[in-house]
Amino acid sequence: MKIPPSQNFHRSVNVWFVGFLRYQTAYHIQKYLANLHSIANSLKEGQSNDGTILIVEHAPVYTTGIRTPNDVESEEKRLKALGAEFYRTNRGGLTTFHGPGQLVVYPVLNLKHFNKSMKWYICKLEETIIQLCKSFGVEAGRSSNTGVWVKNEKLCAIGVHGSRYITTHGLALNVNNDLTWFSHIVPCGIPDKGVTSLSQVSGKQLTIANLINPFLESFSHEFECQIKVLPFEVREDIVNHLKKERLISVATEEQLLGNDTFIAKSL
Repeated sequence: MKIPPSQNFHRSVNVWFVGFLRYQTAYHIQKYLANLHSIANSLKEGQSNDGTILIVEHAPVYTTGIRTPNDVESEEKRLKALGAEFYRTNRGGLTTFHGPGQLVVYPVLNLKHFNKSMKWYICKLEETIIQLCKSFGVEAGRSSNTGVWVKNEKLCAIGVHGSRYITTHGLALNVNNDLTWFSHIVPCGIPDKGVTSLSQVSGKQLTIANLINPFLESFSHEFECQIKVLPFEVREDIVNHLKKERLISVATEEQLLGNDTFIAKSL
């Protein structure tokens, strides 16, 4: 896994690959990063970067979006009984699933430095995955529904939130995850379409590690930005904030500060 070669892009985006992380912890990190951009915007000051890509895997978790009906208590109880976590979120879309073997990416970007359009942003995320799939010999595309598809099966779900052009949430690409988890819901509220994985449609046993570098290369190209490693001092600031708010365990703290495997191999 290597950081894509630097091109002459004037924008830069940091990347932080943390491996397995609880859904709620990942969201707290996104909120912290988004707040940094909000402060910079209010002070009319630029940051040293235009965003951060948080790359994670989650333990089994179902999440709902803002279009999900308010009365979800019985659904929450049913899905938790399967052994998964459950969270209501402020992203777009309906109910979806995240789990091991799925590449989950949360880009926290300041779209004022890119294009002040959420429609543009979603299209760019879709195109990032479409081009990624091509590198594995898979022809993927769009449909009338958000996300990336192979025929009538969803390969990548996209659900985002934007506030004053600062993005949170993101995308979930099925790589080699257990697709039976999706059988307990109507994925993204679309009853007549299925789900698939990149391993399934490519005929190759792919892993998250196989996908990170091609994803970053595709993202760098589509968003016309340099990809850089998130500095350790920023990671440390985030962890200190989460500790102060009592939002992480000691084990998670050590993971977030000590996970240098990706960084070491990227330089």
